[in-house]
Amino acid sequence: MNALRPDVSTPGGVRGDVLQYLSFILHGQEYAVDILRVQEIREWGPTTPIPNSAGFVRGVMNLRGSVVPVVDLRLRLGLPEVTYGAQTVVIVLRVLSPERDRIMGVVVDAVAEVHDLAPQAILPPPEVTAQGLEGFVLGLVDSKGQLLTILDFDRLLDTSLMLVDAAGPVSS
Repeated sequence: MNALRPDVSTPGGVRGDVLQYLSFILHGQEYAVDILRVQEIREWGPTTPIPNSAGFVRGVMNLRGSVVPVVDLRLRLGLPEVTYGAQTVVIVLRVLSPERDRIMGVVVDAVAEVHDLAPQAILPPPEVTAQGLEGFVLGLVDSKGQLLTILDFDRLLDTSLMLVDAAGPVSS
């Protein structure tokens, strides 16, 4: 495993003997991210489009003088597009890569809650993962009777997937 990319056994959001994850809703399903990756949560606002970017890239926003790319997570995961509403938010995340850390925003339907999870409760992803999530799931956990999917945003927001050419998304 890449030394810069933590796995579920070494997350940063640790409080005592539990791990903290921020959960959010997409298409009626609850997903989560290590809370220490979250820089802030902003209400949805217009972005500046980026020419020749993938369809799931909504554009960029100015975050206190920094240009931050914004990705519609629904579209990135192959879910149906929806009209943004009052609960639609942008979660601004720190994304790790071998070259450098980046700040990126992801548009989600709504923020749910902060979960305190025991490390041993996080299960590895199944070998057969839902279409669109292959390689992007760090783990699964049953929280309050609901299955919570912990996503790997380092892979999901790999910048090599953000630009397109005439044949489609550029892959590395």
